[in-house]
Amino acid sequence: MLDWNDPLKKGDDQPSHHVGTHPDTAQMMPASYDDGLIHEPGQHFDPNAAEAADQTGLGGIEANAGRVDVSEKRIINATADVNQLLPLKYQWAWEKYLAGCNNHWMPTEVSMQADIALWKSRDGLTEDERNMVMRNLGFFATAESLVANNIVLAVYEQVTNPECRQYLLRQAFEEAVHTHTFQYIVDSLGLAEGELFNMYREVPSITAKDSWALKYTQDLSEGTFNTSTHEGAQNFLRDLVAFYVVFEGMWFYTGFAQILSLGRRNKMTGIAEQYQYIMRDESIHLNFGIDLINQIKIENPELWGEAFQHEVHEMLREACELEIDYARDTIPNGLLGLNAEMCEEYMHFITNRRCSQIGLAELYPGATNPFPWMSEVVDLKKEKNFFETRVTDYQTGGALTW
Repeated sequence: MLDWNDPLKKGDDQPSHHVGTHPDTAQMMPASYDDGLIHEPGQHFDPNAAEAADQTGLGGIEANAGRVDVSEKRIINATADVNQLLPLKYQWAWEKYLAGCNNHWMPTEVSMQADIALWKSRDGLTEDERNMVMRNLGFFATAESLVANNIVLAVYEQVTNPECRQYLLRQAFEEAVHTHTFQYIVDSLGLAEGELFNMYREVPSITAKDSWALKYTQDLSEGTFNTSTHEGAQNFLRDLVAFYVVFEGMWFYTGFAQILSLGRRNKMTGIAEQYQYIMRDESIHLNFGIDLINQIKIENPELWGEAFQHEVHEMLREACELEIDYARDTIPNGLLGLNAEMCEEYMHFITNRRCSQIGLAELYPGATNPFPWMSEVVDLKKEKNFFETRVTDYQTGGALTW
């Protein structure tokens, strides 16, 4: 966690994770935490069997049917019963579900007293700082809802693996908590509700980003959509790239850097603390999405051809440019040691990392990280209570005493 009492403390660009290797896929399929993905060469996909199987979990129950064969479990187009969690096949998905549960938090547990006093103070923030905060909150306020809609209305139905669905349910809840966060901030600071939550329809730089991503959800939400065809499966991959790699893995990071720069200078520390918890959640969302994409690639290598890789490259390039435009809009004059040029370099750096994580070449060779202190944000083993000056473990799981 960032140390507000030592605001300019330095750190590495990202926490280091052990990355295992596999002789056939180490270069093509870098995993997010370690190589916990399932490599089963020679898997045969029978589209007719997949289409005949109940992939929703809502079909009739076949009495006396055989027990689940773990080899029949797949991320998409599985023939195994999607209602049976065990036996697990993808341990990485279950571990992320458990990590999400252990990271549980609620925004109302964070005091906003100092933020309220600073926001109401005539000289507490500069006009540029206030505008940055409003644009930042304006993007996030509805972004979390768009991500949640994509999970609930598009992704969940197409994922045919129960342990991955288990994590998706946890993620959907966390998106609701994040939306709650912005309601809590608006209510605490007395901000104009309509102005903030309607920015995605009023501010061009926000509208452009959200519209770009929304078209991928719309492709999946058609009633006839399914992943049993080559075209359908590639459309599903496009959606996963758009929301996990881009929305949660690229577009949130400019906003994180801006708000956390305030916190490092003891400004709006309540909002900054909530952003830290959101970023911790989002780092797991991102890594789950990366693993999901890479596992689909392993199980369906025909989907990841040269032409499709080029298309994904262009998606990331477009998304990077949209985020750079947003950065210029939010901090046109520079502030808090940040400026639009630094945000552009940071987005090039982040885009390169996302390319690498899904097995693509870097788009911006030589890009460096101008904000190495951002790594501290995801190290949240402790929660610091600024108003009672005590540090407590932030995990759930205590036993009830009757």
